[in-house]
Amino acid sequence: MASTPSFEDLPLEAVIRAAHYNHHHRSVQSGGMRAAVFGASDGLVSNAALILGVAAADPSPGVVRLAGVAGLIAGAVSMAAGEYVSMRAQAELFERELAVESRALRENPGLETLELLKIYEARGLEPELAQELAETMMSDPVTALGAHAREELGMDPDQLGSPVTAAAWSFVSFAVGAFIPLLPWLLGGGTAAIVATLVLGVVGALALGGLVGWLSGRSIPFAAARQAAIAVVAGGVTYGIGALVGVGA
Repeated sequence: MASTPSFEDLPLEAVIRAAHYNHHHRSVQSGGMRAAVFGASDGLVSNAALILGVAAADPSPGVVRLAGVAGLIAGAVSMAAGEYVSMRAQAELFERELAVESRALRENPGLETLELLKIYEARGLEPELAQELAETMMSDPVTALGAHAREELGMDPDQLGSPVTAAAWSFVSFAVGAFIPLLPWLLGGGTAAIVATLVLGVVGALALGGLVGWLSGRSIPFAAARQAAIAVVAGGVTYGIGALVGVGA
């Protein structure tokens, strides 16, 4: 039987490489992946529902196409703007808190060292080890700021995310998701286009739900079915409302 390798004598860089090889973490804090997945999901569900709702009122195919294109453009712009403003505000809040913490580290390093020591003790470290670790962290200003940010604010100063990247991902992914249910109306109309929109919406929702399940490590079938159910309910509700209202209302 192969014995478990010992890493105690390896340098830190080698241990990090070995741990990364053993289990790989996906980046979940930059904002890009989250914006892309949710942007595509929102685009698919919202535009499919919009198109089905308008189509149920029995207008000409051109009206449905116009509604779908308008929904795609307006939704993509709105999603990108909202994502940018949200992440920009969050980043500015974090930056302000980092500035406050940085000033405290400069003005009263002794108190900040004691604060870090008490945090480590509360996490279960022995007083001597907590003291040593706190003093080591405080020996470098950048390391000290990172330690206090993670322990006090629950954030990593190096992973605040990019508002521009998140907005761009959100715009593109929403547009791609919204284009899927619109495609049948760019090629035709009528009942065939309605059925095709519904089918594409469900298939797209299954794919996106499965992707979310895979990224989160949850059950892929469950996540796919949940996303498809949401799309079906949203499309069914708007289709019913459209059919009741009609173009003559």
